[in-house]
Amino acid sequence: MKRRLLAGRMSILYAVALLFLASPATAQKVDIIADVVYGHKDGMALTFDVLKPADANGAAVMYMVSGGWVSAWSDPERMVTRFSGLLDHGITLFIVRHGSSPRYFVPEAVADVRRAARFIQQNAALWGVDPDRLGAHGGSAGGHLSLMLGIGTDTGDPEASEPFMREPVRLASVVAYYPPVDLRTWARGRMPDAPADQRFPALNFDRDLAAGISPILFVSPDDPPTLLIHGTADATVPLDHSIRIHNAFEQVGVETDLIIIDGAGHGFTGEDAVRANAAMVDWFVRTLTPD
Repeated sequence: MKRRLLAGRMSILYAVALLFLASPATAQKVDIIADVVYGHKDGMALTFDVLKPADANGAAVMYMVSGGWVSAWSDPERMVTRFSGLLDHGITLFIVRHGSSPRYFVPEAVADVRRAARFIQQNAALWGVDPDRLGAHGGSAGGHLSLMLGIGTDTGDPEASEPFMREPVRLASVVAYYPPVDLRTWARGRMPDAPADQRFPALNFDRDLAAGISPILFVSPDDPPTLLIHGTADATVPLDHSIRIHNAFEQVGVETDLIIIDGAGHGFTGEDAVRANAAMVDWFVRTLTPD
């Protein structure tokens, strides 16, 4: 069973080395294509940004901009800094935003990112991307959405008016930080295992829909390689969520790893963030780029 516990303190030299690798500026030019429209809802545009490195190799990662299923805009330049590790390995980034809570709930967010994935697959050649080397990444709600894309349960709508919406979503790799994987017991904005002061309007959806958006129920042998990273001190999404789906992946033979960071909470900071970022970059480089 691949499960790693990262405990204690890194040596100062090792920490500095990782900080350098994951740091600010990328070593190459990055083209930014901002606000690409992949759909509309209620008269509003659904958008993503494209970050394409000069030495792009065809691999790409969709980053789910989502916390509590709220998707906020951020300057693409900041995302260049945040994902310099991937960009420096020639991986193109799609910074995906979805319809946000409280206006929209979790099922709508899932539908939005699935539409984004299909749109990217259909138009991959526009950005020099190989649709068969597309991954997804996110934390918390973004991790949940990444898993929902990766499990491959959505084969498309044969009756859809737009041809690309008739196609299945297919991913080659997933990295999810502290993702909720089972929403069946979450109701009326509350996670039963989270602190009482933590409420999420996105959870105010029809309970009958919860099973259809719970990744744990859809694990299958053809799922893509999936890395999970979770902290032992997470008070919002307990570590058990990642352990359960990691075990489910192993049971059906999916390539998977679970990195447990001792003492880390919900939202990695400092050395924990450096460790998680290095592992995320390594996973995508290994699973998406040629040997």
